[in-house]
Amino acid sequence: MTSEITLFVNPTAGRGRGARAARPAASAFRDAGFSVRTVLGDDPRDALDRARAAVEEGTGALIAVGGDGMANLALQAVVGTGTPFGLVAAGTGNDFARALGMPLREPAAAGRMIADALKCGRVRDIDLGRVGDRWFGAVLASGFDSRVNDRGNRMRLPLGRLKYDVAMVAELAAFRPLPYRITLDGGEVREVEATLVAVGNGPSYGGGMRICPGADLTDGLFDITVVGECSRATLLRVFPRVYRGTHVGHPAITVLRAASVELAAEEVTGYADGEPVGPLPLTARCVPGALRVVGP
Repeated sequence: MTSEITLFVNPTAGRGRGARAARPAASAFRDAGFSVRTVLGDDPRDALDRARAAVEEGTGALIAVGGDGMANLALQAVVGTGTPFGLVAAGTGNDFARALGMPLREPAAAGRMIADALKCGRVRDIDLGRVGDRWFGAVLASGFDSRVNDRGNRMRLPLGRLKYDVAMVAELAAFRPLPYRITLDGGEVREVEATLVAVGNGPSYGGGMRICPGADLTDGLFDITVVGECSRATLLRVFPRVYRGTHVGHPAITVLRAASVELAAEEVTGYADGEPVGPLPLTARCVPGALRVVGP
């Protein structure tokens, strides 16, 4: 393996934490004997092109520094290439980093962990989700949670996670369950009234909400959490349990497992790793061993 690695940095992640995190992470890699190349971009398209170029030129690893959005962008550059992927969590949610077992907002510790793993050859292959030509590592969200994302993305204030808390309260006041058509593995069809449907390659989204607590990055299957028709009072009562993953015991919630799933509902946008992938209907496929990761 070449001793040069590439840091793929989002300087604006977590209101500037990405840029601050890159420095101690780079120092940790250099202290371990690696040469470090840093890739930035003028915009996401330019950044992705630069990351792909680094992979094509034979970098020893592509290390994303930022949050879930930056990790998701890095996946598009490295998936299927065999180039190891690492993640230094420096965003707001950091759910893919949680799924990988990486330290959160400890860039020096993450850098040391990845450097040690690279030197020891400690890599593993994990599954990814794919929607069309887009890949995701954690969760594909739709329904109430995606509408909260829609509203939050339109808001200028407040900043950070508080914006999405405000958006959730606003959406909750007007939200009604939606008719969904869910097709599993191209065969079984379920038509349900659902508050939300989350397709989990990993267990959490939204900064630690374990919406799909049983999701396993290496089993070749999605865990699909369907929150059925329920009142606002029930939703508010069950919501705190999402952080522990105990919500799946509620009678309004069903967990399905499949290697592929098609979600169809009107006027709903799908969000993968917090990034919009387009309106439903969408088909997600779990691709076993699509990504080589380095870390714990």
